[in-house]
Amino acid sequence: MKSKNNDYIAIPALMKIENGALSRIGEYMKESGIKKVVIFFGNGLIEMFGNTVMESLGNADIEILEYQELDSVRLEDITTLAFSLPNKTQAIIGIGGGKVIDSAKYTGFLRKLPFISVPTSASSDGFSSASASLLIDGRRSSVPARMAYGIIVDIGVIKSAPEHFLYSGVGDMVSKITALYDWQYEEDQGYTEVNDFAMMIAKKSVNSFVRTPFESIKDELFLKELLDSLAMSGIANEIAGNSSPTSGSEHLISHALDKILERPQLHGIQVGIATYLMSLVHDHRYKRVHTIFTDTGFFDYVEALELNVKDYEKAIDLAPSIKPFRHTFLHEEKYRKKAKELLHSDDTLKKIFKK
Repeated sequence: MKSKNNDYIAIPALMKIENGALSRIGEYMKESGIKKVVIFFGNGLIEMFGNTVMESLGNADIEILEYQELDSVRLEDITTLAFSLPNKTQAIIGIGGGKVIDSAKYTGFLRKLPFISVPTSASSDGFSSASASLLIDGRRSSVPARMAYGIIVDIGVIKSAPEHFLYSGVGDMVSKITALYDWQYEEDQGYTEVNDFAMMIAKKSVNSFVRTPFESIKDELFLKELLDSLAMSGIANEIAGNSSPTSGSEHLISHALDKILERPQLHGIQVGIATYLMSLVHDHRYKRVHTIFTDTGFFDYVEALELNVKDYEKAIDLAPSIKPFRHTFLHEEKYRKKAKELLHSDDTLKKIFKK
């Protein structure tokens, strides 16, 4: 797809979100004309899913040039790996959580090869985004990558993942509410120009998700809606040419926590807490945010983490320096002050940050 400024907008050519998708990965590759692949698995996942994947690819006559478990997200390691791949490689398949998805994604970017994203948890929208979170000089940093050529998600696999990954995905998905409000605020203040189509896609994704009825967060309809919406979020970023549709002040707090804490929580967990906080600062849809976090059990989960309120106070102060070229609410001192006050005055936040 070509945009008005003559840049191409990448969207996945292949997207399968369904039960049993992992056992059909071979036929998906064959339909896409891909015959020779390299596979990166997350830690311990060859034992869990290797046979299913290898058998499916073998039955479809897809040649596996190399496969390995991958745990590193160090920029140096990924760069070395990328340029050691066989020249015959036609696509890179990343199977697992955020680490291996980011590493495989960046490898594809460096080698200009299609990347097939196969997440085994729904912890964030990283499986569909065009950026990767890598370790540079010992710190997590976001670097440009490329939109996945294909997204394959087995709902049965997602359902079997530990629940905290689902809570993380819920937190990351709901954060689009505050991210979009920040983006509109930036335009209103004259700092940027909102892309209306990207705004619409991101709004549709989060609104569709938060209105999905469910009895359990492992309901198939709920999981499919979560995954569809996370995938749409990545496409909204691609259309906008940046992460503004899906990443606002709540993400700045999470990125700041990543810098402050020796052992940060999952991305979507930090983002979700910050989303509720910022919805109060914005005075915008905080009741809706509170309801979805209560009904899914997100609040119950984070209340048990024994988080330190001082870490979040520091993160709020650090937030503007994370992306100094932006102008979210937290780039203004009065709103940083309000956010820090709310950490101590809001009843729900007081439960999360026990004294």
